[in-house]
Amino acid sequence: MKKNIVLFILFVLPIVAYLFFASGVNSFTTLPVITPKVADFGNWKSLNGKKVLLDKKITVLGFAGSNILENRGNYFNLNEKIYKRYNGFEDLQFVVLCPLGTENEAQKIVDALSPFTDVKNWNFVFASNEEIQKFYDQLHLKEKLDQHLGTSNVYIIDKERNLRGRKDKEEYKEGYDTFHPSELSNEMLDDFKIILYEYRAALKKNHNATKQL
Repeated sequence: MKKNIVLFILFVLPIVAYLFFASGVNSFTTLPVITPKVADFGNWKSLNGKKVLLDKKITVLGFAGSNILENRGNYFNLNEKIYKRYNGFEDLQFVVLCPLGTENEAQKIVDALSPFTDVKNWNFVFASNEEIQKFYDQLHLKEKLDQHLGTSNVYIIDKERNLRGRKDKEEYKEGYDTFHPSELSNEMLDDFKIILYEYRAALKKNHNATKQL
């Protein structure tokens, strides 16, 4: 009997623990709203000239800052861990707000990603320093932008323009640090799955399931 218990502890429990953590599902059933109804973008230009809006899109939002090329590794991390995995969803967009004057630097990022990634859902959008700061301030986040008007964090905004994250005091999270691939693979991926599950469930409930989400 003792031998069986020892074998169970040595072989079965590790497998059960692995399956639990590998499932990639956190303890939340829904992802709380951190900031409701954030304002949409202004009439700002993007690299490809198309108008980019938050409304009716699930958005992964970043703030590049004027030193965008110095932090290009962050975008490669996000591209590998999140973007390439979910790029096929039509209702999903990745948007990076950049100061006016950084268009050439942003294009270099896109050019570096394009040989191994379909970059159609990468959107680099340009606004004045004042507009970027004003937009960020209305998100009411604890973290502040750096002196270049950038941050390594990205944020999840749902189709109703609510910024989503974790409100629990011990696990509070309003953004996800692209400098750390492990945070993207764990916390962000878990939370992102919840957002997608919400919309898939809504589509199914309305008998309107499509390939969009």
